[in-house]
Amino acid sequence: MEFYDYSAADLRLHNLTCGFADLTQLHIKSNSISSLSCMHTVEHIGVGRDGDALDTVGDLKTIAELQRVLAKNGNLFFVMPIGAEPLVEFNAHRIYSYDKIISNFKDLKLESFVLIGEKFSPGCLVENPSEELLHQQRYGCGCFGSKNQIK
Repeated sequence: MEFYDYSAADLRLHNLTCGFADLTQLHIKSNSISSLSCMHTVEHIGVGRDGDALDTVGDLKTIAELQRVLAKNGNLFFVMPIGAEPLVEFNAHRIYSYDKIISNFKDLKLESFVLIGEKFSPGCLVENPSEELLHQQRYGCGCFGSKNQIK
């Protein structure tokens, strides 16, 4: 298993390799990863939060890279903030609408979607929430499971 971050983690576990990666330009071969996860990361790329350069399309570059390295029939699990309206909060994160996320990951087939809403009881998950419920969110948590069926 490999784990990459902007600041390489100092973890020492059997069968785990940790390292630095620029998610906008991954050093990974195209169509080579069968299972990939990116949890609460894309929304931070390019907003200057972790010392990275400002890049208004850093998130879109990262999304393109995730799709590029994913093998045919590979699974991508990603988590991103979700709200009724897309929003950028400088030096913090972006918030995406459900529709924006789906259109940005157009090369993948959505297989599962769970919302952890901002006003829910702790641990409350809603599978395939209604559009009405999605539009009530300002900063919910969208959990997506997708498969690459394009390449």
